[in-house]
Amino acid sequence: MTAEAQAQAQPARAVISRPPSGWRVVAQKEIADHVSSARFYVLLLMLGAAAIVPLYFASDAIRSVASQVQDTRNAFLVLFIYAPSDIPIPPVFGFVGIVAPLLGVAFAFDAINSERAEGTLPRLLSQPIYRDDVVNGKFAAGLAVITIVLVAVVGVISGFGIVRLGIVPSLGEVIRLLAWLALSVVWVSLWLAFGLLLSVVIRRAATAALVGFGVWLLVAIFGQLIVGLIAGIVAPVASAGTIGEALSLTALSETILRLLPLTLYQEASRVLLNPSVTTVATPSTIGQLQQWQQQAEGQLLTFDQSALLIWPHVVALIALTATCFAAAYVRFMRQEVRA
Repeated sequence: MTAEAQAQAQPARAVISRPPSGWRVVAQKEIADHVSSARFYVLLLMLGAAAIVPLYFASDAIRSVASQVQDTRNAFLVLFIYAPSDIPIPPVFGFVGIVAPLLGVAFAFDAINSERAEGTLPRLLSQPIYRDDVVNGKFAAGLAVITIVLVAVVGVISGFGIVRLGIVPSLGEVIRLLAWLALSVVWVSLWLAFGLLLSVVIRRAATAALVGFGVWLLVAIFGQLIVGLIAGIVAPVASAGTIGEALSLTALSETILRLLPLTLYQEASRVLLNPSVTTVATPSTIGQLQQWQQQAEGQLLTFDQSALLIWPHVVALIALTATCFAAAYVRFMRQEVRA
C-alpha cells in the first residue's frame, strides 16, 4: 500500500473507532441534570435530617457519658451507633440503611424509560457512542451523586461531633468511618442497580417508581417482620428443650434473617463502627458460647479483624449489585430502539 493510500485509510479508521470516553460524556450530562434538579436537594435534606435527628437527641447523653468514662477510645464512633433509650430512634447507621436506598431508586427508576418516553433515546444512540456507554454512564452518574450526598452527610455529622461535643477522631476511627462510608456506597449502589433494572424493564417511569418504592418499603419496613415470622416457623426457639437446641435454632433463625440485604448491611455497619463487636452470629453450641464469652470480655477488634468478620457480607452485597446491573445491561443491549 502506497503512502497516499495509507493517508486515505487513516481517517476511515478514526471514524469507525470507538470513542474512548463515551460513557463519561453521558455521565457528565447526567450529573449536571441530577445536581440541578429539585429531587437532589429534597433527598439530600431527607437523608441529612434522618442522620442528624438521632444525633441531636443523643448528643447530651453522649457528652455526659463521655465525661464519666476514663477510656475514651472509639468515642467518636459512638456518634454513629448510639441510640437514645428514652426515645425510639435508631442510630445513624440504622437511619442511613433505611433511608439511603431511596437515593438509589430515585436516581435510577427513570434513567432509561424517561428517555424512551420523551423520544430522546434514539437520538442519544445516534451519536458516536455505543449502547453500553448509556447504561454505564447513567449508573456512574447516579453513583457519583449519591457518593457526594453520603460524604456530605458524614462530614456534617463529624463536624457536629467535633464542634459541639469536642470529640476528635483518631486515625483508627477515621479508617473505620471511611470503610463504613464505602460500605454505604455499596449498599446504595445495589438499589441504584435495581432502579436501573426497573427503568429498563418497565416502560412507564411512574410504574417503575411504584415498584421500586414498594420493594424498598417491603424490605425496609415489613421485610424483617415477614422473614422473622418465617424463621419463627422454621426454627421456633421457644420450643427448644435444651440450651444447646435453643442456640442451634437461634443460629438458624439468624441465618434466615440474613436473606435480607438490609440485615447484611446493618450487621456489617455495626461491626465496622463498634470495635467491641466480636461476632455477627450467635454461637450454635454451648462450647462456642463459653469460648465467645471468654474472648469477648474487654476485647476490641482491630480494623483487620473486623474486616475479616464482615467480608462475606460485603461480597454478598457486591454480588447482588453486580447481578442487578448485569440484568439491566443485558436487557438494554437486547432491546429494540425505534425512532
